[in-house]
Amino acid sequence: MHFESPIKRRHSRQIMVGNVPVGGGAPISVQSMTNTETCDVDATVAQIRAIADAGADIVRVSIPSMDAAEAFKKIRQQIDTPLVADIHFDYKIALKVAEYGVDCLRINPGNIGNKDRVRAVVDCARDKNIPIRIGVNAGSLEKDLQKKYGEPTPDALVESAFRQIQYFDELDFHEYKLSLKASDIFMTVEAYRKIASQIDNPLHLGITEAGGLRSGTVKSSIGLGLLLMDGIGDTLRVSLAADPVQEIKVGWDMLRSLKLRNRGINFIACPSCSRQNFDVIKTMNELEERLEDIVVPMDVAVIGCIVNGPGEAKEADIGLAGGSPNNLIYQDGKPNSKTKNETLVDDLEKMIRDKASVKERELANIIAKN
Repeated sequence: MHFESPIKRRHSRQIMVGNVPVGGGAPISVQSMTNTETCDVDATVAQIRAIADAGADIVRVSIPSMDAAEAFKKIRQQIDTPLVADIHFDYKIALKVAEYGVDCLRINPGNIGNKDRVRAVVDCARDKNIPIRIGVNAGSLEKDLQKKYGEPTPDALVESAFRQIQYFDELDFHEYKLSLKASDIFMTVEAYRKIASQIDNPLHLGITEAGGLRSGTVKSSIGLGLLLMDGIGDTLRVSLAADPVQEIKVGWDMLRSLKLRNRGINFIACPSCSRQNFDVIKTMNELEERLEDIVVPMDVAVIGCIVNGPGEAKEADIGLAGGSPNNLIYQDGKPNSKTKNETLVDDLEKMIRDKASVKERELANIIAKN
């Protein structure tokens, strides 16, 4: 079913993070953050590459010390993916990584220091044409705001953000994006909705400290899904206590589900029941593992019986409907061939890869003509 997304995205100005446009109608970029020890250059480079291979547009790296800043210099020399430096407390670290080719600086108004320190970072960013992410976090609000509100609230997050916005405006610096993150879904969503109607800068979405792979995916999907369906958000990071590669996969699954971006295979699969004519769960696990390398967008339906199988298969690029004694494979909505349970996964993989190759050539021809 090839419906266009009904989502009308919020208008925002555009900044560039390396070669990736953020805002201004550009595709919503997906990013993650390394969790290696930054001073371990080889491990950090390897993880950045793994994150990028999974589909990341942007990767953030924590720079907690000057030693880490020196390590970043070596990392930058080996990585083409746009890199964001995560800076807390010491503004001088931001100045140092700016010298080494960082693509964006992330600073936290709750701990970066006084206005003079912010000005120094802004002046440096302006000179080197580097955008900034103002990262407001419920866990590190300014002390006076904590006292004023008693606890983190959406209004406290927004007030913290506007302090930096107003100062950036005074400095005539507008190349920034903004995030207002909390681990609480309701607080995060309300804060983003409040700020989205008052500024036109791009917004970086996230539910901070969302949890482990399962619980964090659920929380992030609910919170970010609500915002994305409102048209809010220009780039996103799914924060999971898990391998950062999983963050990218979940982020892409969100955008694919909302038809905001498309990459790789969109599987339509039944949850299976006693009517199934093959092991749907085992089949899906094998297909997902084997076909992770495919990036061309396509729909693949895997349905265990004839109740919904033919209908779903007819709407997919490749579809499988369980049947007895043999299962029926569809291609482009039409019956193509039959397959036995013993060879089902191999047969499907071959057909999917063949179809992906055709789609890649078609996309290449379209790009060449344009």
